[in-house]
Amino acid sequence: MNRPDTFNAYYVQENDGIYSGKVDTIPFSSLPEYDVLIKVQYSSLNYKDALSSTGRNHVTRKYPHIPGIDAVGVVVEDSSQTFQKGQPVIVTGYDLGTNTFGGFSEFISVPAEWVVSLPEALTPEQAMIFGTAGFTAIYGIERLKRELITPDSGPVLVTGATGGVGSLATFGLAQLGYEVIAASRKPSTTTFLKQLGASHILNSDELLEVGNAPLLSRKWMGAIETVGGEVLDSVLRQTHEKGAVACCGNILGKELSTNVYPFILRGVSLLGIDSAICERPLRGQIWDTIASFDFSLLPNDFHRVVSLEGLSKEVETILDGKQVGRVVIKV
Repeated sequence: MNRPDTFNAYYVQENDGIYSGKVDTIPFSSLPEYDVLIKVQYSSLNYKDALSSTGRNHVTRKYPHIPGIDAVGVVVEDSSQTFQKGQPVIVTGYDLGTNTFGGFSEFISVPAEWVVSLPEALTPEQAMIFGTAGFTAIYGIERLKRELITPDSGPVLVTGATGGVGSLATFGLAQLGYEVIAASRKPSTTTFLKQLGASHILNSDELLEVGNAPLLSRKWMGAIETVGGEVLDSVLRQTHEKGAVACCGNILGKELSTNVYPFILRGVSLLGIDSAICERPLRGQIWDTIASFDFSLLPNDFHRVVSLEGLSKEVETILDGKQVGRVVIKV
């Protein structure tokens, strides 16, 4: 295809500290000159996108900006000759949508090393049902597997289980044969979590009402911990010997106050998960794992598809903590 003069994107601008986003027409020349030009089909909404869309937490340093840390589409051009024209591909993580124009756009231009092929068994929409949130969840599970946490080892806890990472961690663990304990503060989501495959539902408040003993009764062999703060401390103190906790969130804050006993008396491992810098071979392996899942087992209302024009409302919803399931953006 010939390069157009302009393209549409969800464009966020800043004026005297006030950030506003809307669908706008952008000159094609605004795109960075990287190896691979991709025509975007779908993106997805993550909490980080909402922060970037509203100028919070210094996620994005320079405005105007196009958020969107996820994108799936087809290759238009590739100067590196790594990918063929028309090839379906996925881009998640790295700097996409953070300080490089992202997936809330008809086109993205990115380095070839950021791009992986879309597995044949996965549709573009399914890829963005997972997106960075689901990729992070499955990356966490892969790290647990490296610590020899298998379905036969014992139950695995998921905190923040109704969020993007938590809900897809619950589903992914169940698909892989694990017994899942899903922790949530939302009693109304019990049926939702059971549909995802949770064997047991735990009220998250119980994780905060455990006292100060350096070690507590053993409850789970592993955990995908998406909340941080006091919850992470509580999870560590209730993990079995030789267990592991994959940490990928900080909703309750960036500070961690705990003690060394879970590590030196029970041999618990604390695993940091940063999906943005996952090495490329493992990145492809994770997408192949996602492609093996039975998407028909997801609840019918697990995701909804919105247009770029509907993004502003969805950004408010996720920042208010009211998003359940996933929001996929059709570009």
